[in-house]
Amino acid sequence: MANYSGHAVVVEGLRVRRGARVVLRDIGFSVPPGSITGLLGPSGCGKTTLMRSVVGVQIVEAGTVTVLGQPAGSAVLRDKIGYATQNPSVYADLTVAESLRYFASILRAPAGDVSRVIDEVGLGTHADHIVGELSGGQLSRASLAVALLGRPELLVLDEPTVGLDPVLREELWALFRRLADRGVTLLVSSHVMDEAARCERLLLMRGGLILADDTPATLRTMTGADDLEQAFLRLVRQQEALA
Repeated sequence: MANYSGHAVVVEGLRVRRGARVVLRDIGFSVPPGSITGLLGPSGCGKTTLMRSVVGVQIVEAGTVTVLGQPAGSAVLRDKIGYATQNPSVYADLTVAESLRYFASILRAPAGDVSRVIDEVGLGTHADHIVGELSGGQLSRASLAVALLGRPELLVLDEPTVGLDPVLREELWALFRRLADRGVTLLVSSHVMDEAARCERLLLMRGGLILADDTPATLRTMTGADDLEQAFLRLVRQQEALA
């Protein structure tokens, strides 16, 4: 799928400041290609800022972000990255299908892509519904469908399952697994710890720092915790003890 070698994402010494507040504190990590990496932590810990940095739309104070072998934000990456934010990316006065056809034309996505992504996110029965009349969960799925257009090599998904019921969450995670199996790299943020076990690797964040970067199994073993929520809490206590 890709002609780069090594990692799909490499972050080194990344620092982002907003006014007097340092949002990301000289963090670094890498993401293997074809993997599902979970970015987990409480609201306000810096997850969205980090994802914006990977996509290349965030002003950074220091450090480097390399994506698919190119500096983040490079023009060559525009059709290689799918990005779903927490805010809707579809137009409220169009139908789901009309919105997706608009974005597909901009991305020059293959014919048939609109039908494909509508089916993948489970909106087949709502394709002709006005976006502004969708429920919160349906709106999230419509935005995710936009990110899937054009078969991107990297998907950056900010809280993609928020507001969804357990059945739809299960279906979306099955979709993420299928995408990874065909070589797509996924960076998925969440503040729900029970989703962490679905990821191959986890980046646990708090206060602009990465507390841990490892597999779910290793994090449980390392902290002696029975579940990942307890593992996260123990890592937080360790950080506080060192502060």
